[in-house]
Amino acid sequence: MKNQLRIGTRGSQLALWQANWIKETLVRKNPDLDVEIVKIKTTGDKILDVPLAKVGGKGLFVKEIETALLDNSVDLAVHSMKDVPTLLPDGLKIVAISEREDPRDVIISKEGRTLAQLQEGARIGTSSLRRQAQLAGYRPDLVMEPLRGNINTRLKKLRDGQYDAIVLAYAGVKRLGWEGEVTQVLDTDIMLPAIGQGALGIEARGDDPGTLERILFLNHSETSLCVRAERAFLHRLEGGCQVPIAAYATTDNGTVTLTGLVAGVDGEKLIRMEVRSDEASAEEAGLELAEQILASGGREILEEIYCREIT
Repeated sequence: MKNQLRIGTRGSQLALWQANWIKETLVRKNPDLDVEIVKIKTTGDKILDVPLAKVGGKGLFVKEIETALLDNSVDLAVHSMKDVPTLLPDGLKIVAISEREDPRDVIISKEGRTLAQLQEGARIGTSSLRRQAQLAGYRPDLVMEPLRGNINTRLKKLRDGQYDAIVLAYAGVKRLGWEGEVTQVLDTDIMLPAIGQGALGIEARGDDPGTLERILFLNHSETSLCVRAERAFLHRLEGGCQVPIAAYATTDNGTVTLTGLVAGVDGEKLIRMEVRSDEASAEEAGLELAEQILASGGREILEEIYCREIT
């Protein structure tokens, strides 16, 4: 087993919190282990003035870190699972998925108003097409405006009056201690989360047994099962940040419940469905749900957005 590990991570405050949490967990279990955190700037961190949907989507936050893994500059990477594409480079694998933090989204508004209380025409800051489509379906009078940057930057823009409210992932807000800023936690009936939201993925080289042996214990079986079901759904729909797609899986007494959504960018067309399965068939349930949504109008929505056929 290795006595030294290098963790590759983005350099944002939240990414560093996540990497340090993994580091502390590793060292707590292996007091002899020397863990170094290596900050890597990704394309997504460099492009802050353009919505992700216009510049390439999810892979922008992991590509450079995966390159560092492949050239042996780091031994493992810590990602927010919602940022990880469903297809990984040859030689790499998601070895562990940590126990999920609350996956829901939250509203933070300047005047402490909930989503229902916001004035007509309120300006909502979010660059997520998933959030925009669901908000538009719930409150078509709201005005969606792009918002990028880390949590501190987004909160500052809200306080400066650029927006009436912003939407953030509750997991990141909680991890950085900003719960007191939250106006409303959005129930999943209103806002279905991003695939993998709230879970951390640990990526490593498949041919590095010394690292794998050290990190396998980080896997939380229930979270991993649910995220795999969500990612199977996403993979079948060929989805990324360019399309309003959402999914959320839970498991209870051996039964997996998976809810998925595909929407048009303007939220006018929105298809939301649910399937149940046993735990052994969780990923198959993700594929089944995708097929049901495609057959119920999702194919037309996606083909319009992708400008090509979905087979």
